[in-house]
Formats: sequence, C-alpha cells, structure tokens
Amino acid sequence: MSGSRFALAFPAGSPEGRVLVVGARADSDLAGLDPSATRIRQGHFPDHRALSAQGWQVSPQVEGEFDTAIVVLPRAKSQARAWIADAASGLPAGASLWIDGQKTDGIDSMLKEMRGLADVDEVHSKAHGKIFRVTVPQGDWLPADWAAEPHQAAPGFVTRPGVFSANGIDPGSALLARHLPDRLPTRLVDLGAGWGWLAAQALSHSGVEIVHLVEADHDALESARDNIDDPRARFHWADARDFVLPEPVNGVIMNPPFHLGRDADPRLGAAFIASAARLLTGAGRLWMVANRHLPYENVLADHFAQIAEIGGDNRFKVIEASGAGRPANRKGGRK
Repeated sequence: MSGSRFALAFPAGSPEGRVLVVGARADSDLAGLDPSATRIRQGHFPDHRALSAQGWQVSPQVEGEFDTAIVVLPRAKSQARAWIADAASGLPAGASLWIDGQKTDGIDSMLKEMRGLADVDEVHSKAHGKIFRVTVPQGDWLPADWAAEPHQAAPGFVTRPGVFSANGIDPGSALLARHLPDRLPTRLVDLGAGWGWLAAQALSHSGVEIVHLVEADHDALESARDNIDDPRARFHWADARDFVLPEPVNGVIMNPPFHLGRDADPRLGAAFIASAARLLTGAGRLWMVANRHLPYENVLADHFAQIAEIGGDNRFKVIEASGAGRPANRKGGRK
C-alpha cells in the first residue's frame, strides 16, 4: 500500500508548504499528510467521493503552484506520464516530485526512465512497490509528448490517456451497437458511457429524445463532451452503481466493466444490472453486451422478467432484458 511507503518518504510528517497528491485512492493511507495543506487530484468518482468523505480536498483537476507533489502511478503508462508532467508543471525548480507505485504498475521502469531525466534519490521499497524522489530541474526537462493530449480513437472521436479503450472502439460496444433496434426508446441511459461512442450511435437512431451518459472516469466523460455535440445528451460524472434520476427511463444501454484494478470482479457488472433495473420503467428495456464467460444470466433473472440473447460471437454476448422489477427467477419468465 502506498501509505506504508509514504511513512518511509516522510518520517517527520507532512512536507512543508502546499502538497499535491495525484492519483490517491480511497484506501490510500494519507495519515502523515496535513489535510489543510494538501490537495488531491482524483478523477475516478468512487475514489473522489470516498476521499472527500474522509475530509480531504479533492478535485478531478487541480491547478496552481505547489511546493511538493506526489504521483501515485496508474496502470497505463501514457496516463502515468501525463500525471507526472501535470504535477511537475506546478512545481518550481528544486522542488521534490515523489513517484509511488506498485511493481505491477511499472514503478521499476518509471524509476529507470526518470533517472535518465533528472536527479533521483530517496528510493524506498516496501509492500511490492517503491517510492522515490525526483528533484525538479530548471527548464523543460520532460519529453513534450508526456503531456496529456487528446488522441483520435475513431473518426470524430477523441480520447485522453488512460481511459478505457483509448486507442479505438471497443469491439463489445461495436457489437452491441449493431444489435440495437432501428427505433429506440425516448429516454435512454448509457451506464458506463466512457468516451461516448455508444451513446453517439444511439443518438443516431430514431425516437431518441434524451440520452444520459453516466461515467465514473472524469477524463472519459470530458472526452465524451468533446465527442458529442447534441442538445439531447446529458453528462453525469457519477458511479453507475448508485446513479439515480428524478424520473425513470424507458431504455438502458451498457457495456459494463468487469475489472476493479487488475482483478476481474463480476460483481461490478452485477451492480450495473441492478442499477439498470432500478432506473427503468416496468415497460422499459435493457440492452447490454458482456464477455461470454461472465455469468450474468442469474443476476439478470433476479431483476428482469424476460431475458434473451439477441446476438453475439465467441467473445461476447448481446442481451436484451425487459420487465424490470419482475424477477424471472420467481415468475419463470426467462427465455
């Protein structure tokens, strides 16, 4: 855990002055830092909400000057580089930029890379990871391509580093889009909307009056805002698992995630299914795509009266479900 390494890096307690922490998570042990002098940048909504509840000052984007910065490495190298570049831009020459991460998230390769760019010391190893200090040099010292820049993932669609399927259209989403009916319900929700490609396809169908894009990744949602210029689109930075609307909708589309970090967790998709059922009217319909091996059928039957596979291949299955709130497991309505 990063917190145990923080204690090695800061044995005397919080560094002096203003401190920026990029990428701290809900379970990060930040007890050695001063909440009044620390700002946390966290764009993943569940972590942001949890850290805020703990009393930290948290924002998806942080601007301004700082005296010390700490970057907790994400999995994606492009995102890690972008976070480091962003943190370094707010530090004066001579300031300390600390980089923390697990071996599985590439901390060793990042340490090697940073040693070729600046003075590195205070390398501490613990709990299958490392934390080290970079002394910020004068001038432009990081490669220009480390800065976060939009990437064209498909014609008319841009993404930001680290978002899901940043380099192109997810094949599961593409399969789901091909199986949507020509006419869709008037009020739709896209749970886990990502950078907006699937919602944009839905908006091209007849009948649609509004689409709510619900996404926990702030960078992905900002990409969706860039990609969809349609007054019928509504953007929500939120956790799809407990997202609510004042009124129910009559359609949900989704390609739910099934990983928390590096670990596969079908409970995540199950929570999306429960949320979809809660958002729908009794006559509404759900269209979803999932990896074929994921056992969602019983969960669907707990929340919907009718369930049918309407398409798929050897990797994915496309499912349509209706009758939200009337479980097939009790009524025998499963197809």
